[in-house]
Amino acid sequence: MEIPKRIGVLTSGGDCPGLNAVLRGVVRAATNRNWKVVGFIDGFEGLLPPGDSIPLTIARTAGIMQLGGTIIGTTNRGHFVAKVGEGARAEIPKEIIEQARETLHRLHIDAVIAIGGDGSLTTAQQLWEAGIPMIGVPKTIDNDLEATSMTFGLDRLHTTASSHKRAMVIEVMGRHAGWIALYGGLAGGADIILIPEIPFDHERVAATVRKRDHDGRLSTLVVVAEGARVIDGQERSRAVGSGEVKLGGIGEMVAHEISQRTGKETRTCVLGHLQRGGAPTTLDRILGTRFGVKAVELIAEGKYGDMVSYQNYQVMSVPIAEAVHRIKLVEPNCQMVETCRAVGISFGD
Repeated sequence: MEIPKRIGVLTSGGDCPGLNAVLRGVVRAATNRNWKVVGFIDGFEGLLPPGDSIPLTIARTAGIMQLGGTIIGTTNRGHFVAKVGEGARAEIPKEIIEQARETLHRLHIDAVIAIGGDGSLTTAQQLWEAGIPMIGVPKTIDNDLEATSMTFGLDRLHTTASSHKRAMVIEVMGRHAGWIALYGGLAGGADIILIPEIPFDHERVAATVRKRDHDGRLSTLVVVAEGARVIDGQERSRAVGSGEVKLGGIGEMVAHEISQRTGKETRTCVLGHLQRGGAPTTLDRILGTRFGVKAVELIAEGKYGDMVSYQNYQVMSVPIAEAVHRIKLVEPNCQMVETCRAVGISFGD
């Protein structure tokens, strides 16, 4: 007979739709095994003494799957930041790890499920290396699927651009990988997509706008990832805090260059954290639930140090260490890029 466990779960890093679905999946799968679940408040910070946590039950997680955000809060700052600068790893102070271990021991927690992105899973990996049983769940589920949250609003922006015969530049997230801009741009009817993996030229972007005007298409929708780079140039950065370099401003720069080079009225819209808000899609809910269930299964199998992974339509697992050292980038000649080019979308190259 299996000895009932008491497991912890936390959500860390930026917000995104589907987190509550993961929590619900964890709670239901654990309850079916007669396990108890504790939710740590505001990510890893909840592990610090005395331990900010709440019991998570089927009753408490009922009806949360369709809600955006996370009922236990999240943060991408604090004592457990393990990524600095351009993705470099920072060591979490030993005393902080020992305080977390003390909290888990006092609360009789057998294992912790950490739901987060690259930085959060780097933290989870360090805790695992220190001997704390950890399971990772990737917050973005899959780089491709994060783009599902990007289709909202682009249709309306296309409408206002058409009405006023303007060029609209939409800046979206994507510091190293252009998946959000790529998928969101294609789904939202963008005319130009600018991503980090394909450096662009301002004059070629302007030439596309001029050609559209010449052909009688008097509005242009440009979707640009925050990490997009000009040929032989660097991405735009705003500030360096306690974590990753904060990018921004590329949308304004592109809009300015279009206006200067074409004389066309151009407007900028920075979606920013609006991309993380809103209700999760059906796909978010299904995958979130599957991820939560798989995380509990990994604990039952003793596969600590592993991360849930979605591969070839199957929910599997890989070592966290393997996952956090590899960023899934857009291949410049991949099928998605070729599809965009085939329907007339320019990448400014």
